[in-house]
Amino acid sequence: MSNSNHYEILDVSPKATRTEIKQAYRRLAKLFHPDTNSKTADPEQIIRINAAYEVLGDSQRRRSYDQHLQEVQSEERLNRQQRTAEAQRQYHRQRQTKQDVDTQLTEWLQQVYKPVNQLITPILNALDTQIDRLAADPFDDELMAQFQGYLEKCRHYLNQAQIAFRSQPNPAFVAGAAASLYYCLNQLGDGIDELERFTFNYDDHYLHTGQEMFRIATHLRWEAQNALKKIV
Repeated sequence: MSNSNHYEILDVSPKATRTEIKQAYRRLAKLFHPDTNSKTADPEQIIRINAAYEVLGDSQRRRSYDQHLQEVQSEERLNRQQRTAEAQRQYHRQRQTKQDVDTQLTEWLQQVYKPVNQLITPILNALDTQIDRLAADPFDDELMAQFQGYLEKCRHYLNQAQIAFRSQPNPAFVAGAAASLYYCLNQLGDGIDELERFTFNYDDHYLHTGQEMFRIATHLRWEAQNALKKIV
């Protein structure tokens, strides 16, 4: 009740006549006055009722109070309108931001992620099969030529994947996925280098190192996929 205006305290309309105001005051004073010894007695409420009647029961003070009340109500309406307008602007900004994010994500997936993923898939998926074939006889020229042909294709696919990855900036919201994809490509490049060294000197160390780098690249690709699942 402490925030109520005088009309609300006396439970009358702002258009109430002096007679109606006086009647309301008497009714409430009888109801809340401590001297009534009733259960409704409320000294604090009587103070508010008296204060309200002192203003509304006096024509001049009432006019002044009504003017002040209108100013307060006008300011409150203006504040509500401003809050509503700001809420609407905030909503539209958030909606536009979401639309921009969705557009950037769609473009990045179509122009970067999907092409890169498609290009590195044959590199990763064919390694074990190629090594198994070569293991039959690493010194067989035909088997070695096939393995070298596979590595040449890997180098070509990797170069195309790197071009696709650099084709546009990575949006901030896909930073985690983009980082994993970047390191995946680096591991593939280093792995191909190690496998090519094996073809020159037949040292199994290079073969095993290349395989391990491909394994790391596979894990990094999985991390990129997992990071995107949290966004898409």
